[in-house]
Amino acid sequence: MVIRPRDAEATKASLLKAATEEFAEYGLAGARVDRIAERAGANKRLIYVYFGDKDRLFDAVVDDQSRAVMAAVPLPDGDLVAFAAQRFDYLLANPQARRIAHWRAFERSEPTDEETAAYRARLAAIVQAQREKRLRADIPAADLFALVLRMSESWLAAPSALWAADAANSGAEAVKAGGTDVVDAAGPMAPSRLAEHRTAMLAAVRSSVQP
Repeated sequence: MVIRPRDAEATKASLLKAATEEFAEYGLAGARVDRIAERAGANKRLIYVYFGDKDRLFDAVVDDQSRAVMAAVPLPDGDLVAFAAQRFDYLLANPQARRIAHWRAFERSEPTDEETAAYRARLAAIVQAQREKRLRADIPAADLFALVLRMSESWLAAPSALWAADAANSGAEAVKAGGTDVVDAAGPMAPSRLAEHRTAMLAAVRSSVQP
């Protein structure tokens, strides 16, 4: 069977999209190439032709997701506050990216070369901002960036018990204040609650990184 280049690229893209959905749902260990091929409407053999094996297909998904995040969430001039805001917004709008990152950290700790290169570029931007006294320099760039990465996703990755406790407290306060929309006000993903957290998170980032 001869596959024309245009058909090959379309099939490869379909397989990558299907693999992203499968890995986001089941992780590397739980994913099945049969289901990926079925989702993509493609022959299972083509997964091995284009990607080699399931592990390398997962790496391709990780690189694809990493490129998407890097493009959507730049680090202009080492501005970590703007970065944190954009990253929070992106992860909120793209739960699949959060799940892939979770599975990647849990099941495949070795970074790809592309990931490492992207992070080296970001660290260089932070170091430059530290030299120009736009960021605090008493903390190494990698440590500062790690703190901001975790801050920007802290609410989205918080334990469900914390969400429940927050909802209970918010509900009690709403009742005391005579509020009626207790459930909507208390939900961890309610727009008003997300806005509150975003503001608090950015304030914490700002106070943590400024010189």
